[in-house]
Amino acid sequence: MTVMPSSWQVLALDSKIHDRTAFSCGAAELDRYLREHASQDIKRDVARVFVAVRPETTTICGYYSLSATSFQRDEMPVEQARKLPRYPVPAVLLGRLAVDHDAQGSGLGEFLLMDAMYRTLLATQVMAVHAMVVDAKDAAAAKFYRKYGFIDFPNNTQRLFLPMATIRQLQDS
Repeated sequence: MTVMPSSWQVLALDSKIHDRTAFSCGAAELDRYLREHASQDIKRDVARVFVAVRPETTTICGYYSLSATSFQRDEMPVEQARKLPRYPVPAVLLGRLAVDHDAQGSGLGEFLLMDAMYRTLLATQVMAVHAMVVDAKDAAAAKFYRKYGFIDFPNNTQRLFLPMATIRQLQDS
């Protein structure tokens, strides 16, 4: 049965409340991150982790992480680079995005991505952010991100970016 994304709430990870033990997305490194490292990253202020849970439960159905990053304009395609300054360009890194086996195919991945974009858009009210950057774990993940307008960095097709202008358009539609 496919559960509609509105059946989930996206909340900041709270290790005292959310059950991370049962989460399994099929990628050991993503499972391990949630169980062993996410809480530490939050405490150290190196990432914020958001989890999707069904209302009235603490079981995590999916998650993503956000942190600050930057890149050099010469890493970008020429047409985008021309418009940018010669110093590091501020961005938000979508570090990880994963969906539990039981929720895969339900639209939760897209729902989490849209939530991450929304939170990034909110961040632009208090700090400059030119783009969202993602390091796709494999070709299938890169294809997923390209569906939403992410653009490859020319020298690394597993690293992609989405300009804030595109995120604004997606949020307005």
